[in-house]
Amino acid sequence: MEQKNITRIAAVGDIHVRETDRGKWVEYFREVSSKADVLLICGDLTDTGDEDEAQVLANELRACTIPVICVLGNHDYEKGRQKLIRQAIQNHNVHVLDGEAMTIGNVGFAGVKGFGGGFDRYLLTMFGEDANKAYVQESVDEALHLERALQKLDADAQVHKKIAVLHYSPIKATVVGEPEEIYPFLGSSRLAETLMRNNVLAAFHGHAHAGTLEGTINNTDIKVFNVAKPVLTKAGYECPYYLFDV
Repeated sequence: MEQKNITRIAAVGDIHVRETDRGKWVEYFREVSSKADVLLICGDLTDTGDEDEAQVLANELRACTIPVICVLGNHDYEKGRQKLIRQAIQNHNVHVLDGEAMTIGNVGFAGVKGFGGGFDRYLLTMFGEDANKAYVQESVDEALHLERALQKLDADAQVHKKIAVLHYSPIKATVVGEPEEIYPFLGSSRLAETLMRNNVLAAFHGHAHAGTLEGTINNTDIKVFNVAKPVLTKAGYECPYYLFDV
């Protein structure tokens, strides 16, 4: 089937689907399908990381008639069932990216969960106890997974623009509103460095429920959007999804 070029992206994060949500999301996904060409869901697909919640979401997503691209979030890892969650949701129309990339029309999408570590001059370094080094290593590994995914898109002649799909933030600006004490747990500048190296047009993330909708990576034109559902609701979106034209 020939795919048309993408012109409009809808994005949301932190939908936290529960087992009691049967039927709750059908109209939402129908509306998104009528307004956009692709839907991004930026992590925390489930509320407690349970595969039964993921199955509810999978059933609700049948109402979505446009391609869906997801990444997992920290809630989806809570019970160690992230692989089962991915299996429950993923099908021919719903793609769960974890260090992978895909192309729709002339837009390339690369997705990872990301991780914490802090921002700018307060970025944690690999020094001290083994536990701290392990935390930083997770941050480094997620940035490397994103790097490889974005580089795969460079080999695709169809790709004119690159979009990153994340759960954790790559910049401080879109977590502002959260307590400063938890900034190191909301994202990492290592992700921003990767986005800059790979000429990404825009990045979408969630996770910071009390954060800020929009920011840019320092000294670049790269837009970053915090599309966590509570952020969109606070910003006045009655039906919480953000539209972005490529």
